Order: sequence, then structure tokens, then C-alpha cells
Amino acid sequence: MEELQRILETILNEDLEQIILSNTREPSVASKAKIRPVLIGDELKFQETRYQGTKVFHENYDKEAMISRIRQELSELFRQGELRGKTLEGTVLVSKKGKMTVKSRKRNPGAANAVFTQAGQNGETARGKTAVADNHIAGLSHNRTKQYILPEGEPVDFLVRLGVQTPDGRITKNRYDKFRQINRYLEFIEDVLEELPKDRTIQMVDFGCGKSYLTFAAYYFLHVKQGRNLNVIGLDLKEDVIRNCNALARELGYEGLRFEQGDISAYQGEGADIVISLHACDLATDYALEKAVKWGAKVIMAVPCCQHELNRQIKNDMLKPVLKYGILKERMAALITDAVRADILERQGYEVQILEFIDMEHTPKNLLLRAVKHRKMKGGRQDEALREMEEFLQIRPTLERLLPRQECYKG
Repeated sequence: MEELQRILETILNEDLEQIILSNTREPSVASKAKIRPVLIGDELKFQETRYQGTKVFHENYDKEAMISRIRQELSELFRQGELRGKTLEGTVLVSKKGKMTVKSRKRNPGAANAVFTQAGQNGETARGKTAVADNHIAGLSHNRTKQYILPEGEPVDFLVRLGVQTPDGRITKNRYDKFRQINRYLEFIEDVLEELPKDRTIQMVDFGCGKSYLTFAAYYFLHVKQGRNLNVIGLDLKEDVIRNCNALARELGYEGLRFEQGDISAYQGEGADIVISLHACDLATDYALEKAVKWGAKVIMAVPCCQHELNRQIKNDMLKPVLKYGILKERMAALITDAVRADILERQGYEVQILEFIDMEHTPKNLLLRAVKHRKMKGGRQDEALREMEEFLQIRPTLERLLPRQECYKG
């Protein structure tokens, strides 16, 4: 504990990049926690983001309170900690018997950070050095420009070719929403990196890939930035889109990325570790989820679109005061569709989160279903409740037919 205390006292400052606490003893309490510095007013705080099932909680602490909380959580809840600052990084491992192993090493600070440190130590107020310090502190503010996985100002080959960035890394006018969407998507993937294979090539299928901004982003993030071996197949109905995407992948040298023309329901593939389905229209999302489950995909990420099926089916006299309004019925049907799909995935042994996803092409915000495979199948009372709801609303979702109750697929 003394070594942990020393590292925390050193690393908990404005130079902290991130602390991740994981490998939980009690998933019902929290599966993971992330800690980062923030400025609230002029005061430096440390924000903890805790993940509990489908819920996310945020809490801010001062330095002493944050040290105490991290020590407690590593003693009682989490078995692993990853600490990363600009000049120091470390790991904490806690055995089943409670023995704590702490390792740390120094990092070489970047040039900008070196200027900031020098300016702070020497009391220099030259314009350039003061600007670096000001920018660094401003970067912690809630009002700051977000630090993205793909940072602004750093050119990325596929973003430049797709017109999101200029060759010098600036975001193209009117494409900032797309840039934010791509980075938000990569955050969702980053959260489940530990679930993907480390000892072999990751297999990924993107159903309904369209122009493939996000397909290229996933490949770049996993292969180029994370160094993982990766094979990605993008599937779409449009021949010209597939032709253009394959040409771009070849030009960029993305050897593990290819695109195929085809319909999701008829697609015959060998399987995948991660299945993506973003805006596959109406029942196409169900067919994508069916493929993923039957393959035993470890991770599924789906943003449903155009959910018409249940809107045509829902009937209930008690809900007539709501259902008589077309727009309310449409929204209600979409939410129920997402809930049913999530419950069916849980029945097949997945832990499911429903998250808000930035998407300016369709609606200001869309819901993303992120499912991670676990061995234990669920059923019982939860499954019975789903059946009762379907009877109450007189609905028969396609995914129920594709993944019937009595069948559980490989894990």
C-alpha cells in the first residue's frame, strides 16, 4: 500500500492521462472505473466514471479523497489498476488472497509538456511557454475541446482521403460532426478491447457498411494504433460503394480490410469475433444479430435504424390513448424494438448496454446496442417477463423467430 500511495501522490495532478480500475470482484457493484483530471472553475478535481451494468456514474473528488477511494477500491472491489501520466505510468495487480503488486516506470514527457514544466519551474512568462501552460490547464476544463482517440491536428490517412481532414490534420469545414462520430465510435470499441482475442487474428464483420467511414476507423484503430492482427469484411448492397471502398483500402495499404457486395440475410461467412451493424434498416439489424449470435461473436455493436416491424404490430386497448398518435407510436415501437433485441441477446449469454451514439446523418442521437459475450445463459423470470410483454402488446419480433427461446448458441 505504501508504494501505491507514493505513485498516486505523484501521478494525481494535471498531467494525469487516465487511471483504469478493472477485473472486478463484484460485477453487480461496478465492472470498471476510469479516472481523469478535470477543471471545475479554477479547481483541479479528479472525475471517476464507474460502469455498472448498463449504467454509468460520474463523481468528482479532490486529490486526497481520490487517493483514499482508489486505495479502497483496489482493496475491496477491483483486482487490477492501470495508471498513466505524462511522466509516470504503473500497474497494480491484486491476488485472490489480497496481495498487492505495484510496478511503475518513468515516461519521457513530450516536448510540449517539457516546455510546460520548464516554464512552471523557472517562473518564465515568455509568450510561447505561457501559452503551452495555459493550453494544458485549459485542456482539463469541461468547456475544452475534447481529447479524441484520433486527435485534431494529427493527419490520419483514411480521414484525409475521405475528406474529413485536410492533409495537415485540420478538420474539414462541415465535417466536424463526422469526426466526433468516428471518435465516439472508437471509444465504444476501446471499452471492449480486453474482450477481443490477443493470441490470434481478430475477425470482424461490418454489416451494412455504407461509405465505410467507421469501418476504416475500426481497422485503423485496432491494427495501426493498437497493433492487433485484424481481418475485416465490410458488407453492403451497393456495388459502386463496395468498388470504391476496396479501391481506397488498396491505396492505403490496409491489407486486412476488404469489402463485399451482398445481403445480410443471405450472407454466408465463417464467423467473427466482433460484429458491427450500423443503420442496417429494419429487419436487416435482426439478421445481423442472428449471424453474430450463431457465430458466437464476442462483441456485437448495433445501431438499429428504421424500426417499422413492431410499429405495424402493436395493439393494446389500454394504450390506445398513446398509440393513437402516430409519432408517439413510432417512437414507442422503436424503443420496444431495442429493448426486445437487448433482452434476447441477454438470453443468449450477452451482457448488453444501450448507449447514446452521435449520428448527425439520421437523427441527432441514436441508440447503440453493445453486447459482450459471457458463458452463462440467462432465462427464467427475465425470459418470462419478455414473453408476457410480447403478449400484452401482441407483437412477434423477427429476432424471436431467428433466435427462439429453446436454442442457445455456441459461446
